[in-house]
Amino acid sequence: MTHRLITQDHIDTFQNDGVVLIKGLFGDCVETLRAGVERNIAEPGPYASNNDKPGESGRFFDDYCNWQRIPEFEQVIKTSAAAEVAADLMQSDQVQLFHDHVLVKEPGTSMATPWHQDGPYYFVEGQQTISFWSPLDPVTSASLRCVAGSHRWEKPVLPTRWVKGDAFFDPDPYMPVPDPNAEGMDIREWEMDPGDAVAFNYGTLHGARGNPDGARRRAFSLRLVGDDARYTQRPGPTSPPFPGHDMKQGQRLREDWFPAIWRRS
Repeated sequence: MTHRLITQDHIDTFQNDGVVLIKGLFGDCVETLRAGVERNIAEPGPYASNNDKPGESGRFFDDYCNWQRIPEFEQVIKTSAAAEVAADLMQSDQVQLFHDHVLVKEPGTSMATPWHQDGPYYFVEGQQTISFWSPLDPVTSASLRCVAGSHRWEKPVLPTRWVKGDAFFDPDPYMPVPDPNAEGMDIREWEMDPGDAVAFNYGTLHGARGNPDGARRRAFSLRLVGDDARYTQRPGPTSPPFPGHDMKQGQRLREDWFPAIWRRS
């Protein structure tokens, strides 16, 4: 039996297209997450960035891996329906927490979130992966944009640094970052209410426009993995790096660092 928030159509769409909209997934958690975001901005972690890119206006704050020090995030991760919905969408018997990510575009922020796949930045391999992206403010033009079917591409997209634009690794095994607009790709995007969530595979190409409007665009992302996720060695430092993890090729992610937050009974 699937969670009440989703149907078999949601599962089929996620499996086939690599992306699906889940209305109201974090609907009961919006105020808690807003409080957590404000705490995060006031007390940024070691990976926080304002994405200060020459020629761009506004402030684009992002930070990740803070759930252990921001109680609002931990509460939502452990008590919301997200883990169970993730298990249904991934068709997994277990769900492990990978990390959280906050992305805030203040009014007048011109910088777009570059097109990218999450997977090449991570030390995770597997088909049972999922990111939830949930706005904490109503969004129209600043919504997430995902390319349907890109999780099935034969080659991963080259991971690059958002501000400098340079590559994380040797480009050889990767495909160049495409321009989905110019290439006529099937881009999925939605006008969203606070607490709605886009669910997408780590291999799904995605990005977001800047925020030229007069209202903030706060978003909370949650990255989870399922049964087949395994550690893989990348050709250089990953993002997030998780220094000192001591995992070996093909190992399941260690549960003392990446706890199992849901299991199918």
